[in-house]
Amino acid sequence: MSQVRGWFKSSYSSEQGGNCVEALHVPSGIAIRDSKDKSGPSLRFSAEAWQSLVAGIKAGELS
Repeated sequence: MSQVRGWFKSSYSSEQGGNCVEALHVPSGIAIRDSKDKSGPSLRFSAEAWQSLVAGIKAGELS
């Protein structure tokens, strides 16, 4: 079983605030949340769904 680590800020997020996303590795995949609303909701993705989402973004399929 993989070790669960704490929330971390996206490498694309700036240190000056703005649109920041934090991610958390969970046993079933990954969770993401708005770094400005730490007590707010998070989105959870399976590892496969996350990889598909990232690939679609990189390919310009999503904007």
